[in-house]
Amino acid sequence: MSSDDEPAPDGSEKIEAYQDKLAFADLGITEVLCTATERLKWSKPTQIQCEAVPVALQGKDVVGLAETGSGKTGAFALPILQRLLEAPQRLFALVLTPTRELAYQISEQFEALGASIGVKCCVIVGGMDMMAQSLMLAKKPHVVIATPGRLVDHLENTKGFSLRSLKCLVMDEADRILNMDFGVEVDKIVKAIPRERQTFLFSATMTKKVKKLQRAALRDAVKVEVSSKYQTVDKLQQYYLFIPAKYKDVYLVHILNELAGNSFMVFCGTCNNTLRLSLLLNALGLPAIPLHGQMTMNKRLGALNKFKSKNKSILLATDVASRGLDIEHVDVVVNFDIPTHSKDYIHRVGRTARAGRAGRSVTFVTQYDVELYQRIEHLIGKKLPQYAAAEDEVMMLQERVMEADRLAKQELRSLGDKETGRKRKRRPDEEDDGGDDGETGVRRRLQGNKKRGGGRRGRR
Repeated sequence: MSSDDEPAPDGSEKIEAYQDKLAFADLGITEVLCTATERLKWSKPTQIQCEAVPVALQGKDVVGLAETGSGKTGAFALPILQRLLEAPQRLFALVLTPTRELAYQISEQFEALGASIGVKCCVIVGGMDMMAQSLMLAKKPHVVIATPGRLVDHLENTKGFSLRSLKCLVMDEADRILNMDFGVEVDKIVKAIPRERQTFLFSATMTKKVKKLQRAALRDAVKVEVSSKYQTVDKLQQYYLFIPAKYKDVYLVHILNELAGNSFMVFCGTCNNTLRLSLLLNALGLPAIPLHGQMTMNKRLGALNKFKSKNKSILLATDVASRGLDIEHVDVVVNFDIPTHSKDYIHRVGRTARAGRAGRSVTFVTQYDVELYQRIEHLIGKKLPQYAAAEDEVMMLQERVMEADRLAKQELRSLGDKETGRKRKRRPDEEDDGGDDGETGVRRRLQGNKKRGGGRRGRR
């Protein structure tokens, strides 16, 4: 076939091929920040960075829409740091995020990129001591990363704290911020900062609320869109598994055993379920740790650190972890409980196959979830293949899993009794350890039962 017969690449393919050859310096980023990107092993800019950075360096407001895991943080962090280099000033930028974990992660990226230029960051989130945060704000850091509720507390109650000199505002995961009913807080924050500022609004999805916020907070914004429809990345292998609700635990243990050696994020619908499954899996010798909204901030960060450091290979999470968290080594995402909002599916499976890496996801669909699953297929515009699981192999695990579940529920009840019965004071040596509550007790009992049961259960 001659080259004349080959179809000509369309406009978008030409743009992508051109962007593929770009380096950070070609976007207008200074040498000192280019060196920082090399240190972080960012070999070349992502598509959203190619589109957003040159516009932002011109001082224009930016609305960025891109799929999760596409490098949105770099798309606003690099232009802000470059502007800060040109005109150094304290309390230069404010980044609003929906969750505490995402705030800490963004802070880490700012500090890593700005390490050589001495950038100081401050994280202001709920669940931490207000007085300690007030002292950090009094030192006037360059960048404040905050959740809206706690920032409003400081604006209203912390003497001497003002954002009247602010030059840049970022609203990351803006759709989630507004879905969490932070609308009133965002309005208060926007009124407390100068009108003459540069504003970045980044989101994976463009909702009516986000459009309304864009009209209110941005001026002549340039819209940068990498994906116009709701989609998942190409290197993500997605599967579903249609199973009876009563066997979900057994199938989960089977998949964790079958794909052993990988790291997993398992998404549950409730805080209670993450804790129950954590106790159950640890009892079976699987290194799991829970992460949910009812844990203290120290425990949540402890759980994340244990998972990031590969101390634990299974993270059981509610949707508190489905947005923004960039954990490099997530190989498999399991939707143990199907998300009630279809768009949350995009964010959950976006925890794997990030920044060009491959990944896989499995969604459990029970007899009660068919309609929710059909909505997800309609949203992403594709039919998913069924995950192959041999039923007879799975059912061989049933007896052990049921026993572990019984003990996990028993442990959960005793933990609940302790909490409601008395508010005991924690000793310093009993500080939050990242959420392994009660797992050793369940494992001890399970092992004790095995010894007493002797042969039959032990031979399974």
